[in-house]
Amino acid sequence: MEDDIILKISYRIKEIRKEKRITIQELADRAGVSKGLISQIENNRTIPSLPVLMNIVHSLNLDLTVFFKDIYSVNNQEKVFVIRSSDYKPLKKETAKGFDYQRILTRNIHGGPVDFVLLKLKKGARRNKMVVTDAFEYKYLIKGKIDYLIEDKNYTLEEGDSIFFDGRLGHNLSNIGNSDAIMLVVYYFISND
Repeated sequence: MEDDIILKISYRIKEIRKEKRITIQELADRAGVSKGLISQIENNRTIPSLPVLMNIVHSLNLDLTVFFKDIYSVNNQEKVFVIRSSDYKPLKKETAKGFDYQRILTRNIHGGPVDFVLLKLKKGARRNKMVVTDAFEYKYLIKGKIDYLIEDKNYTLEEGDSIFFDGRLGHNLSNIGNSDAIMLVVYYFISND
């Protein structure tokens, strides 16, 4: 099994669990495993055995065919990837209005999962609360003007600016420009503390 497929499986479990509004503990109880194991699988820190994976998929009330839809193997020999905009996948990351995420590419790079995402922020879009992620985050502002609050400090970014930070710090994002904003986001997930 290739690293990118394992990464896609872990993300799929997490996304479906959240879509179905199932807690990690509920999924662990249903699948007969520990809460810690579910967390490790979702954060790509461990690979589930086939029986555990099947129990998790069934605990999410999914058919294996549905779960594995769109998870495919990419030839390890490939050194160049061309991703067409029509291949971007919508990604539901949060409930804040005006935040439209599209996944461009997900890969394991040197043992760490990396997610490339395009974020479109509607004019006036803002979060109501601070968030954290288990990733280092790099953001490049393609269009617009945004404000980042990280911990207790504000950073204003304009077109062409970028920011890099540890996503475990509380952060919040607002579109403060006069139009929609577009940002390239790269998440490098932290695999160990």
